[in-house]
Amino acid sequence: MRAVRLPAPGHPVEDAEIPMPPCGPGDVLVRVRAAGICHSDVHYRAGRSRVEPLPLTLGHEIAGEIAEVGQHVLSHNVGDAVCLHYLVTCGQCDDCLAGREQFCVTGKMLGHFTDGGWAEYVAVPARNAVPVPHRVPFEQGAVMMCSSATSLHALRKGRLKVGESVLVVGVGGLGMSAVQLARALGAAEVIAVDRDPMKLALAERFGARTIRATDLSPDEVVAQVRAMTNGRGVDVALELVGKPDTMRTALQSLAPLGRAVVVGLSDIHLPVDTYRDLIGREAELIGSNDHLLSELYELVEMADKGILDLTDVVTHTVPLQARAINEVLDALDRHEAPVRTVVVP
Repeated sequence: MRAVRLPAPGHPVEDAEIPMPPCGPGDVLVRVRAAGICHSDVHYRAGRSRVEPLPLTLGHEIAGEIAEVGQHVLSHNVGDAVCLHYLVTCGQCDDCLAGREQFCVTGKMLGHFTDGGWAEYVAVPARNAVPVPHRVPFEQGAVMMCSSATSLHALRKGRLKVGESVLVVGVGGLGMSAVQLARALGAAEVIAVDRDPMKLALAERFGARTIRATDLSPDEVVAQVRAMTNGRGVDVALELVGKPDTMRTALQSLAPLGRAVVVGLSDIHLPVDTYRDLIGREAELIGSNDHLLSELYELVEMADKGILDLTDVVTHTVPLQARAINEVLDALDRHEAPVRTVVVP
């Protein structure tokens, strides 16, 4: 079957022909209908985040149709539309049983430590296949599996309460979901920061007030956030870019007892003024890693009800072709890509 694979760190992804993945007795074989291109894939391609074994098929935002079910699978049928939880875990260790599957010691992430969805087919344990209504397009279902799920998990980690204010730093794929989800969870105000005026215009349509950060220093962005909140700052700030400057913006924009949740990946150290940024406000700096299977079912329900609408978030599609995917990854690396691009095999 056709696939697009990473041959080695720091190399472009390449077209390849690989064997069809086997469908074990507890697995489902999924014909990929859509697979997102995420900023994390930029880090994987560049070697900033370890990928193994190589060569490996990337792509962790996946939706499709079940083409085959294992002999022990009773929960799914051939033809079912599904989205895939990208964490393949044992389901039996203490962390899995406690709903902390991202810390499963034997867990592997699709498209990171086991073959992912930039291919015609992928096989996963049946529990990883989340049913999705046919009214939710595959392209949107795929994006929900990372950008929406990661944003929901980050808001949960930030312990967002009804009536609180939220700052979303970076309104690409994750940020667009974060704005909508913050509203759905009861945020009284959402402020979105980005450099791209088109992305900011879309965030405004989802109910955010916006700050265009082009040519603004982190301190100037923080000053605008405080001006928009009558000097108080925000209760929850999500950092979705992965740069020290944007992390500082999130942290320094907090109100007393505020929570800054860092999601963006960076290999550069973040300097923190412990008194001004943390102790003086009793603020919190929180890391958010992946998401939970249970949160995916919440997202599917929200999408089914129209609470989460990714119609205008999936802005582009490309074929299952290395050249097209590399071009999108290059644009993401320059922070110049459209909101979300999806591979359609």
